[in-house]
Amino acid sequence: MTILTFKGFGGVRLEAEAIGDENDPTILLVHGAGQTRSEWSTVAEALVQAGRRVVSLDLRGHGGSEWPESGRYDLESHIEDLRAVLAQLGTRPVVVTSTSSGWIATVALATDAANLAAGLVLVDMPARRDPGLAKAIAERLAALRGHDQKLWDERVLGQIDLDDLENRLAEAAPKLNLPTLVVRGGLPWMERSPASAAFDAALPNAESVEVADADLLVVTDRTEAFLSHLLDFLDRKQPRAAPEFRAGSDARTLRDAMGCFATGITIITSRDGDGTPIGLTANSFTSLSLDPPLLLVCVANTAGSAPVLREAEHFAVNMLQVSQQATSNRFAGKGEDRFAATAWTEGETGMPLIDGALGAFECKRHAIHDGGDHFILVGEVVRAQFEPRRDPLLYFRGKYRRLHFA
Repeated sequence: MTILTFKGFGGVRLEAEAIGDENDPTILLVHGAGQTRSEWSTVAEALVQAGRRVVSLDLRGHGGSEWPESGRYDLESHIEDLRAVLAQLGTRPVVVTSTSSGWIATVALATDAANLAAGLVLVDMPARRDPGLAKAIAERLAALRGHDQKLWDERVLGQIDLDDLENRLAEAAPKLNLPTLVVRGGLPWMERSPASAAFDAALPNAESVEVADADLLVVTDRTEAFLSHLLDFLDRKQPRAAPEFRAGSDARTLRDAMGCFATGITIITSRDGDGTPIGLTANSFTSLSLDPPLLLVCVANTAGSAPVLREAEHFAVNMLQVSQQATSNRFAGKGEDRFAATAWTEGETGMPLIDGALGAFECKRHAIHDGGDHFILVGEVVRAQFEPRRDPLLYFRGKYRRLHFA
């Protein structure tokens, strides 16, 4: 993470944090009134994993940015701040806003939009006058998350002149000649109104989506659903680069191509002839048949536990959940007493079952087939168990991943 500073309107110091590769397309995240850049933390992490550089800005009077002695927080000062930041970034980002920062970006980008930004995302932005909006959001966020009110200047509230806001937004909308995504959630004040419909219709290059079941705001309450729409929009409107296809029949190309297929992660466990538990991490696992109930796992011939698994009458497949990355690494490494450092219990067949796993299958050996440098171990499931409230630990392109979408 890198802390960036910008010179805003009237010389006010604005602070932002940047994460991700500088060579990737930039996304500028702008929070709403009564929030700070920390509200975007989960979104920022997901965007970096999707190949974007993220700059998350604190507005004047919020978070790490300066609280001007003048106490000036009117719409014009915020607009000039944003235009100054965009001019100093040195790249044209997609600007992603939340609630009242959408007002700022809409008016700021109505002039020279294509020269300042590559796209605009308006999340939960009301297009009509609502005097209590910023205060209501700030108070509810503070109550829900226990935020310290000192993270933002209370003088921020009430300084934007709302009397002419609807007219200014209506005037700016037709001038936003850049790809725009409008996202709305389920709050009463975010519901689609005639003003919102008119605003959307006036946008020259826009699409609109609604995300249901947000208790407070889409960004904080329906993060994964919001990310699915945002990433789809970015992939279509601001692709990282032209598609690049690699071809070949060598082992490296084959391995990289196979790595594009996302998998779950399992730990295969059994016992040797002395009853000592053994286990290894594997992601080549699949369901094979329901009648009879069969599954299979592929084990490298060179694996330390391979000789035991070839001869074992019973084994278990433990599916890992998102918090068990360390367990996966432990059973993939060498030289460590894996079971001494891992909580486990004995299943009905006597096989070791990893505590806290997403699920487990206890199996008896059904068949073994040679498969090049691996062998295919087919098991008949005699007992299955699972925890429906956990998310899986995933593996994709050589890295651990988690579910992004809901």
